[in-house]
Amino acid sequence: MFVILVYDVNEKRVAKALKKCRQYLTWVQNSVFEGNISEATLRRLILELEKVLDLSEDSVIIYKFQNTWYSERQIIGIEKNPVDFMT
Repeated sequence: MFVILVYDVNEKRVAKALKKCRQYLTWVQNSVFEGNISEATLRRLILELEKVLDLSEDSVIIYKFQNTWYSERQIIGIEKNPVDFMT
């Protein structure tokens, strides 16, 4: 499946969250990641993030897509990491 992961993490923990997400997904821009990932690997990423995050203060949003056939990415301004998974 294809996922987009967005996080809002306290700056004390942001480096650890960034490192963990980069192990599994492609960094797109500040606090945003995307990529193809299996359900089992996504569960592993979530478990690892839960160890790093303070769930009373931080948040992660994960958008899941079974495919990207009907999706399109539009970028306004500078593209910080020009990798296109959406094609």
